[in-house]
This record gives sequence, C-alpha cells and structure tokens, in this order.
Amino acid sequence: MRIIDRDEVARRLTYEVCIPIVRDAMIAFSKGETRQLLRSIIPLAEGRMFGIMAGALGETAPFGAKLISVFPDNFEKGLQSHQGLVVLFDPQSGAPVCVVHAGEVTAIRTAAASAVATDALARAGASRLAVLGYGEQAATHARAISKVRTLSHLTVWGRSGERAGAFAARMTAELGVAVEIAANVREAVAQADIVCTVTNAKEPVLLGEWVQPGTHLNLVGSSFAGPVEVDNDLVVRSRFIADSREGVLRQGAEFLRAKEAGLIGDDHVVAEIGEVLSGAVPGRRSDDEITVYKSLGHVVQDLASAWALYSQAEEAN
Repeated sequence: MRIIDRDEVARRLTYEVCIPIVRDAMIAFSKGETRQLLRSIIPLAEGRMFGIMAGALGETAPFGAKLISVFPDNFEKGLQSHQGLVVLFDPQSGAPVCVVHAGEVTAIRTAAASAVATDALARAGASRLAVLGYGEQAATHARAISKVRTLSHLTVWGRSGERAGAFAARMTAELGVAVEIAANVREAVAQADIVCTVTNAKEPVLLGEWVQPGTHLNLVGSSFAGPVEVDNDLVVRSRFIADSREGVLRQGAEFLRAKEAGLIGDDHVVAEIGEVLSGAVPGRRSDDEITVYKSLGHVVQDLASAWALYSQAEEAN
C-alpha cells in the first residue's frame, strides 16, 4: 500500500499537470465512459459535513472513493477546510493499492477544473480576475486561472479587510500581478472579465445586476443544496454549464433556488463542461454572453489526479 502525503501531492500535482488531467476526466465523464454514484453528504454539527464519493474511471480502469470532511472553520485555525483520503484500487486485482491526501488533491483539482472551464468559456482576451473570498480556494483559483489567461489585474473581496490585505500581498508577490482590495462585491466585479466565487456565504453576496456582459463566472463556494453565493437574476441571465448535470439538478444550490422560484427549468443547464470541451455543445456564443460554470466537484477529478500520482510514481520506481 503506497501512501502519498500532502507534501508529495503539492509538489507533484502542479496546475500544469492537473489541468489536462481534469479536462480529460470531464470529457470522459460526459461521454459516459466513467462510472460513479451521486455523492452522499452527511450533515454534522456547526455546518460541518462528511462526504462519500465513489467512482471508477471506466469498466476496466482504476476505481476508488474519496472520504472527505468539510470543516469551514478550519481556516481560522490555519488548517485545510477539506480533510480526508482518496483510496485507489487496482483495476486488475481489485486490491487497494494507494491512499492519497484528499485535502490537497481537492484544493488543486477544484481550481484546475475552474481553469479548464475558464479556458473554454471566458473570452480569449479576458485578463481581469475578481475573486470573492480569501481562503485556500481563493489562492488556488488565482494560481490556476493564471495558467489559462494572462492576468493584468486581480481584485479580491472578503469580509475581513485584514485578511483580504494579506491575500493581496501574497498573490502580488507570487503572481507578479497588481492586486486590488475591493470595498464591496459590486466594486470587485465592476471591471472583471472572470469572477470566481469561493465564499462560505449562505445567502447571495453577488447580484446579477452587478455583472458586466461578457463575464465568465466560476461558482465554487456552495457545494451542496442550501447555501447560495449568487442571486436568481444572475442564474437566469447566464448560459449555465455544470460539471455534472445530475449533480446540479440534485445539489446545485443556486440553480435549485432559481428553479424553485419558477424562473427556470431543468433545461437551463445547457451542457456539462465535458460536452463543451468535446465540441458536442457550444460554450460561449458571443462576447456579450454571461457564462457560468457551476462546480460541485466530481470524484472522477479526484480519481484521475490521484491515479496519475500513483501510476507515475510506480513507473519512476
């Protein structure tokens, strides 16, 4: 049994490695080549959760599961909000062969998936990024988006000016991009070409009327039915694309709230990102269109990333 710890994941699962892995995994998923169950989420006390995500990369391909806890208040303690394991099984023998640090895989592959969607859906010349939130996913998203678009400017908004300032200083030094701290969300997105929402908001912090035509948005912070980061207006106005259609129809909070209000139907999910990437469904259709990628996270992203680390390590040895 091989164990791949957090340090090894961080060192080897770079965005240059992970972005194409996630891209291929989502194409395979939308083509029906993978196997998976809708994830199960067990609510715990104080807004915490335990999730179980099982799947296989194909009928004769690697398979496994991610066991993950989500403790949002961990950020206050300097810990990852997502803690857990990805367990991999050998497709030939059925034996468990590897355990991978799930928190670090989740942090990297989530941002890599948003980068894949941004590359497919944002305007070619998009260069101004707004990040709502300043936690771990804010940093990983800034890094990942910079791999698919040349950023000229980055704006961050968060409820704590001090923490937003610390994030801005860190990203300025790391990415070499001018980082501005916005006083409010409206100011943050006013000139943005790309917006990433990575907050713990339970009610909308971003309104559709503040979003400029032509903007691409990655909605990431809400990963289950309930809390929402954006209002119904933004959902209705957008070309709405999911990582998983089934997942969003069952667990996509922003979509479900707009549907419950009678503003949209299931057909408002025009495509999965894998369908856009394969060319089966068009993504952005004009420079003025607002596009949304709703990210819930998918086990095929975890399994493909973890298996690449395991199999490449085995080859090297």
